[in-house]
Amino acid sequence: MLGSIPPSVSRFAYDRDAQAIGIVHLGIGAFHRAHQAMYTDRAMSAGDHNWAICGVSLRSATVRDQMSPQAGLYSLTERAEAGEATSVIGSVRSVIVGSEDPAGVIAALALPTTRAVTLTVTEKGYHTAVGGGLATDSPDIVHDLSDASDKRSIFGFLKEGLARRRAAKLPGLTLISCDNLAENGPRLGANLAQFLDLADPALRPWFEAECSAPATMVDRIVPAMTPEQITGLEARLGFRDEAAVFTEPFSQWVIEDSFVGSRPRWDVAGAEFVTDVKPYEHAKLRMLNGAHSALAYLGLRRGHTYVHEAIADRQIGRVVSRLMLDEAAPTLPTVPGLDPLAYASALLARFANPALAHSLEQIAMDGSQKIPQRWLPVLRYHQRQGRQCPAILEALTAWILHVRAGADLIADPMAETLAEVWRRAGAQGVASGLFGPNGLFAEHWVATPADIEVLRQQLYDTAK
Repeated sequence: MLGSIPPSVSRFAYDRDAQAIGIVHLGIGAFHRAHQAMYTDRAMSAGDHNWAICGVSLRSATVRDQMSPQAGLYSLTERAEAGEATSVIGSVRSVIVGSEDPAGVIAALALPTTRAVTLTVTEKGYHTAVGGGLATDSPDIVHDLSDASDKRSIFGFLKEGLARRRAAKLPGLTLISCDNLAENGPRLGANLAQFLDLADPALRPWFEAECSAPATMVDRIVPAMTPEQITGLEARLGFRDEAAVFTEPFSQWVIEDSFVGSRPRWDVAGAEFVTDVKPYEHAKLRMLNGAHSALAYLGLRRGHTYVHEAIADRQIGRVVSRLMLDEAAPTLPTVPGLDPLAYASALLARFANPALAHSLEQIAMDGSQKIPQRWLPVLRYHQRQGRQCPAILEALTAWILHVRAGADLIADPMAETLAEVWRRAGAQGVASGLFGPNGLFAEHWVATPADIEVLRQQLYDTAK
């Protein structure tokens, strides 16, 4: 692969064979390859050593089957309206499928050279209960607490890997969540500690003393790939790259500087190590991710397919701008370098990039796991000030209508539960069933009677 790449394609500047595994990544997919693997590739090209990545796919063999024939190499293409730039990334040395080789995953976690674990397992991979804490009744958690040799959850794998490290008197690990969750690191650490209390109580004190779970904020738009994109890239490269990733030029990674031992020089590629991630995390979740979810549900209802189409729709564009500037921005703390107006302007430009072809259906997945982080804190903030959020209420209406379809038509872990609320309450009562005092999401936000009436009327007008 490397010998045939054209001069226009850049490549890494280190000896891959000389780099030991330093990172195990749980949940390897397109976002990881466009983000953390790229930062690690740049760090090793700048002279860092022994931070190569062992990628783990917890269930599917697809990524392993794409990358293994290429020795873990893949191309990363940044797409802007003005053109494309492609590079070959070499930081991923191997890929393991957890469902096929759980022992291999545990062995990688226990390698003496492994110093960090990064994770992109989406919100549902943390098995968080509705009221917070670990969902101990989750089938995967129940399975992993049963002492079965195969593991299904991140906690099952981490428990086994950490136990082996403790037994071998190896150092602990830095566990780095890279998922779009408020306080993602503390949540990972707390849920893992609760799992250890149930699975191996003696391991918890060692974990808390020897490991860390820093909070992070990640930002890069990585649309799902299409066969047409792969074919077009093949024509430019001269070979077919089944593991290719396409993304936007923009990338951001803010990391709490709380590591066990050494850390990669991700900052040479633009990552920021800070003492407090919260301002960046809130800005991203409430402005970018909140706007993305609004674009998805409003855009799908108006017949759009991609983000750039939805943001070009004047009616949707007005709602999204109001959501970011009038509703989300006032909830953010004032910190140097964080200008909500400039941030919103940059986001609108990123959304409008037609080269990305970012699917609204992709963003709409797992909404029940996303809106508690993206919309409900903003609604709660303004409620305390005696104000409504018309833009979020309009987007929330579109989401409520979206989930009415049930599990056969939407991708959401709560699809059947949400559809049952619809069946039981209908358009007149579903808002209360979801967001009233006894509603499904009351733990996150309890709508006022005025909010319920707005939702009820919008649902009635749209659903009739």
